[in-house]
Amino acid sequence: MRLFSSPRERRLWLWTLAVVVAIYSTLGLAGTLAGALREYGLLDASTLGLFAMFLLGTTILTLGLKVRPGGVEIAVMFGVAFAYLLLVLRSSYLPEERTHLMEYGVVGVFIHAALAERASQGRRVPLAPVVAVVLTATLGAVDEGIQWFLPDRVFDPVDMLFNLLASATSVAAVVALAWARRMTLRRRGRLKG
Repeated sequence: MRLFSSPRERRLWLWTLAVVVAIYSTLGLAGTLAGALREYGLLDASTLGLFAMFLLGTTILTLGLKVRPGGVEIAVMFGVAFAYLLLVLRSSYLPEERTHLMEYGVVGVFIHAALAERASQGRRVPLAPVVAVVLTATLGAVDEGIQWFLPDRVFDPVDMLFNLLASATSVAAVVALAWARRMTLRRRGRLKG
């Protein structure tokens, strides 16, 4: 049996790996990077909120939209965007911590997409959304574990909670958008069921 069920699944896991490597590679530079972003005003809530919505939206839409969205999909998209904006704006924690919403949100989306692709190819994937959240949260915990050993970083369980929240929110958004897509296709007569 092959490791990957399709070339698309393989690409999705490679994208996941690339994002995780990018996240982990910044661990030693995080203080310097945060200082530079703060200096240019890029760590305020509104900038991060817009960037988070752009990054997650681009990831979700690129993976999910193949045909023109219907009314239900558009409503769900606006709901997801509004929820993310509120989440970022109402987060009273340090602005640097809001980046976890973007980083691990994207990881969660890629992992869920890889698992969904695997399931669509006939492989058994029980509770793909739950597995995606757990895997993403585990990668976030590894991130924090690495920080335990870095001199200028701090192991913070609250960051692990942010990573879990980011993965759960992004996977929930993908699941909601997939449901809306099925409703649109059903209404257009392209999906039975």
